[in-house]
Amino acid sequence: MVEPRTSGVPEGLRVLVFSSNATTRREVTSALGPHPHPQLPEINYVEVATAAAVIALLDAGNLNLAILDGESTPVGGMGLAKQLKDEVDRCPPILVLTGRPDDAWLARWSRAEAAVPHPIDPTMMAAAAIALLRRRAVA
Repeated sequence: MVEPRTSGVPEGLRVLVFSSNATTRREVTSALGPHPHPQLPEINYVEVATAAAVIALLDAGNLNLAILDGESTPVGGMGLAKQLKDEVDRCPPILVLTGRPDDAWLARWSRAEAAVPHPIDPTMMAAAAIALLRRRAVA
């Protein structure tokens, strides 16, 4: 008989990656990979290109982290993050991708829990995402 997991960590993590740019979505998923930390389960990515898809998926629930591209068009990830934090019950942690490091103040305004600037640095991306996923798993 297999013992149930008691750590509070889900079997698989669902991470939403939103960007109107397919290359940006690919950079995010490549930077994190399927298993970025040995104490976390494998990540299952849900990639979307529209704000409407983000809203629908967050309304449905079952996401552990949302990564939103602040440079997306026509709807940017920072404005979308603010809307989600205001409107979605039990909103997962949000990591926004900013256009530059100096835009971190906009990420704070959006109520995102973390920000990583473009161009995406895999080490920085992994550190930020892992911290949010671990915090969520403990909560």
